[in-house]
Amino acid sequence: MKTILKNQHTITNQILLAIVSSTFGYNLYQAIINPEKSHLILSIILLLFTYFMVEKYGTKIEQKKEKI
Repeated sequence: MKTILKNQHTITNQILLAIVSSTFGYNLYQAIINPEKSHLILSIILLLFTYFMVEKYGTKIEQKKEKI
């Protein structure tokens, strides 16, 4: 049985979310511990970019409509 994703951007969005969340978490940690080494502004910009990309391409799998 083959598994075929209807939305090809689903895997890409999941990878992007994992990278962005780890980067944001690390920079938030740096902002608390070492504020001079933090790049929190860049992480927030990356977070906003990710939000708009996920909204544009979506993460839900589209279903085909079956005709009877």
